[in-house]
Amino acid sequence: MTVEKERTTIVLFSGDLDKAIAAFIIANGAAAYDHEVTIFFTFWGLNTMRKDEVVKTDKGMLEKMFGWMMPRGPRKLGLSKMNMAGMGPKMIKHVMKKHNALTLPQLIELAQEQGVKLVACTMTMDLLGLQKEELIDGMEYAGVAAYLGDATEAKVNLFI
Repeated sequence: MTVEKERTTIVLFSGDLDKAIAAFIIANGAAAYDHEVTIFFTFWGLNTMRKDEVVKTDKGMLEKMFGWMMPRGPRKLGLSKMNMAGMGPKMIKHVMKKHNALTLPQLIELAQEQGVKLVACTMTMDLLGLQKEELIDGMEYAGVAAYLGDATEAKVNLFI
């Protein structure tokens, strides 16, 4: 008799540092408990998975403007509260370092090592003008139907 793994799905809609950290802490915890974990990145949550460096792409003016306005990767995200013109993220990162907590880039790396499925919403990528080359390596690409397929089988479904 084969026992199926528990499943956990997370929709990361927010591009806020604190919410992205929470999503990855939960994802890594669930993976450590041997859950199959999917994080579906949509809208502003996709910024979490952008590469830090500028990637040359062929885009129209509107798509280029979105790219300039959105934060580029996990190191550039602001806080949902008390952002204080960028001082909030610096403060929270300092406190995390003081308490030996993993940084968001480290949490992302750990999630990849644990086999967490990281899925970029292709519809949102089209809307925001993001291209595969701009996102970190190891991403999967799918629409909402693929997420719903995973979520239907999961006992835990979170929207962050």
